[in-house]
Amino acid sequence: MLPGLQVDLQVALDMRLTLFAGELEGRIDGLLADIAAGRAKPIYNYLDDLPGIEGQPPPILPASYVRRTAGQYTSFDAGRGCPYQCSFCTIINVQGRKSRRRSPDDVEELIRLNWAQGVRHFFITDDNFARNKDWEPIFDRIILLRERDDFQVKLIIQVDTLCHRMPNFIEKAARAGVTRVFIGLENINPNNLMAAKKRQNKITEYRKMLLAWKEAKVITYAGYILGFPADTPESIRQDIEIIKRELPLDLLEFFVLTPLPGSEDHKVLAQKGVAMDPDMNHYDVEHVVTGHQTMSKAQWEAIYREAWSAYYAPEHMMTVIRRAAAKGMGLSRLSTVLFAFAACIDIEGVHPLQGGVFRRKVRLDRRPGLPIEPAWRFYPKRVWQAASAHLRYLATWLAFEGRRRRVSKDPQRLAYMDQALMPVTDDEETTLELFTHTDDARGEVVRQRRIAELTHGHAAQ
Repeated sequence: MLPGLQVDLQVALDMRLTLFAGELEGRIDGLLADIAAGRAKPIYNYLDDLPGIEGQPPPILPASYVRRTAGQYTSFDAGRGCPYQCSFCTIINVQGRKSRRRSPDDVEELIRLNWAQGVRHFFITDDNFARNKDWEPIFDRIILLRERDDFQVKLIIQVDTLCHRMPNFIEKAARAGVTRVFIGLENINPNNLMAAKKRQNKITEYRKMLLAWKEAKVITYAGYILGFPADTPESIRQDIEIIKRELPLDLLEFFVLTPLPGSEDHKVLAQKGVAMDPDMNHYDVEHVVTGHQTMSKAQWEAIYREAWSAYYAPEHMMTVIRRAAAKGMGLSRLSTVLFAFAACIDIEGVHPLQGGVFRRKVRLDRRPGLPIEPAWRFYPKRVWQAASAHLRYLATWLAFEGRRRRVSKDPQRLAYMDQALMPVTDDEETTLELFTHTDDARGEVVRQRRIAELTHGHAAQ
């Protein structure tokens, strides 16, 4: 995406490394043959020639590896490519915007091969499974496996905020065993969404979509990006409180807006000569790697940490539990992931996706230039870190579990109601803060109403 060969790639070539750009389907045999024969090329570039994936050998991890992951989830992609143009995303430039997908037969084979080795849980890694053109026949095949052959598999999928508009999508997802769904919510400020070219996200659809998943008893995760142009520490605080009150969301994952190499944001900043952190290790969507219009680096980093503690405050976690109980959802499953998300950032200081039951650290695994700690210092320190972290985890869990049990035993739990669980009404766009807290939000409501009027008018004609 950038002119010329970038410095870090040239360094790799100078080290006599081989670079492969693109996807390996249909090419792995040739690559390995070149390496074995000692004729490997410096660069293999297939970015403009993305292969089809139907009928390709299925990606299978040995069960011994899967059992070491929380929840024992394995993963596969049912499709690749995304039709949208979000400026912060790398998918459209790495996997392309054209939909390529595995067939229902391919997916069934994947599930059967994993089932034979005792693997039951799957994360379908499509960046947006709702835009996989074969979502319905794939779901139908998995439903058949579950209901005819008793393959009680569980799925995690990723979708967009308009998936509820697709007839039968959420219903079939639940029947196919989807227990958790990740949604790219990203922001509740329409101006920020437009700035990131996230045009498919409509704040007027957020509540309808989340309530539909809630009725299906599926746990909802939402990604939320901090650092869009209109963000300030105060606006972020206000937005999080609005989300807590008005959206029936279970888990919120915070990310720092990061110009990832391969994204449009990175290309634009590079072309403008805007300073970016040269250390690629910091591009983990947890660190600030470039400047912001209104926030200093310290302010940006501070509000990122504060956002986690604000959303996962003990009282709000109990609200999330009460909402789930009112809808008849399984509380133990939700409690486990809710606790993990709340405790990981506080205790381990890392994003929950980097956390785990035990963080494995190897003494000799150090970045070039960093000293290797002597064994006499490393191992006692590591034992102390692990022991103290797990004691904090235990104390946090006991307090959390006590509150959860009180909710689960409450005879009035099914009667619980709050603003987020209220059915969507025609007048809420003039009363809820989600739609009235900024001029941009109010303008978006007016715009969507106008679109609806024009659409319905043409439909009536």
